[in-house]
Amino acid sequence: MQVVDLDRETVKRGLNDGTMLIIDVREDHEYESGHIPGAVSHPLSTFDPQAVAALIAADGRRPVLSCGSGVRSVHALMAAQKAGLDISEHYKGGFKDWYAAGEAIE
Repeated sequence: MQVVDLDRETVKRGLNDGTMLIIDVREDHEYESGHIPGAVSHPLSTFDPQAVAALIAADGRRPVLSCGSGVRSVHALMAAQKAGLDISEHYKGGFKDWYAAGEAIE
């Protein structure tokens, strides 16, 4: 399994230049309480690699998985890679790092 840890500054650059798609794998109630601007929700509890593959194909941006702190996003990476998806990047600090740094949220 390949896991590439991204930090907040890398995520911010990707969002600012429009090249990064953040896929938030936290549960719906967590996502609804606040998320990284532009992130799309795909909870780990109902994670469907085919739906994620379709989202990525339709969107065209570089997919990066994110969660609360970087643990569930690794589990989602494992599921995605096991299903044959070429996804290896996640936001290591996740939403907790983003929020703690005072970044904007939706």
